[in-house]
Amino acid sequence: MATTVRTAQAPANVQTPPVLHARSQSTNVAPKTLPTFSMQGKVCLVTGGARGLGFDFCRAFADSGCTSLAVIDLKASEAQQAANELTAYAVDGGGHVEDINFIGIECDVSSELSVQKAYAQIIQKFGRIDSVVASAGIVENYSAFDYPADRMKRLYDINVHGAFYTAREAARHMTTQGGGSIILVASMSANIVNIPQPQTPYNASKAAVKHMAASLAVEWAKTGVRVNSLSPGYMLTKLTRTILENDPDLKKTWESLTPMGRMGEPEDLAGAVVFLASDASKFMTGSDIRVDGGYCII
Repeated sequence: MATTVRTAQAPANVQTPPVLHARSQSTNVAPKTLPTFSMQGKVCLVTGGARGLGFDFCRAFADSGCTSLAVIDLKASEAQQAANELTAYAVDGGGHVEDINFIGIECDVSSELSVQKAYAQIIQKFGRIDSVVASAGIVENYSAFDYPADRMKRLYDINVHGAFYTAREAARHMTTQGGGSIILVASMSANIVNIPQPQTPYNASKAAVKHMAASLAVEWAKTGVRVNSLSPGYMLTKLTRTILENDPDLKKTWESLTPMGRMGEPEDLAGAVVFLASDASKFMTGSDIRVDGGYCII
């Protein structure tokens, strides 16, 4: 006996949902990105922003829509030059020069007073601060027996005390505005001991920065201020390239110890720093993102 299958009919006054077609049917449709990854409307600050990874972090923010940026470095001329280069870069990327407000500010992060003065200028200029990256840092290679005491003190003043002053001053302003994101740049050296170069004080300083981020995150969690750390592996910055040109064997050693078989390019960190600085990570604090090509796994 035959059966009849009835299909439900939508009432005349109810609209049926549209049929979704595969993206491949329209090759002209650009892929969408999550809006929370945008840095539009955010005031950003990067210490050590005139060169190295700090400069690349600034460029990542510019790529993500940031138009209000403070480039912090030891010399005012170098900070402003970097700000000018970043402005030109943003304009080349399609931005309008009248909308872009990148400034360079002189600051010695090892001095609490200098950090406070820098923040005062930023607040006077922009009125708020949303995302801060504490990237200023130095590394030197001496054996533990030969490490000069004054050089060691300088390293800790910049890498550890500088990160603390930068984070604390940021939080003072962020708590009054309802929150913000602070990123302390640590290193894979916070987790492993680098070889063959001797750098015990540097490794210890970055371990301190990593734990500092976790500790501050807990202390400030209910204020809306998020603190995370970013731990790069061996990255091919301009400075690193110059060093390795004179020591190709060291480059081979570093690459052989990295499971991915290569050193990282600065742009390999762009996604991680924008993620931590943006609202995409708004429920994330006290975490460390390691970008090291798998170095710390083995």
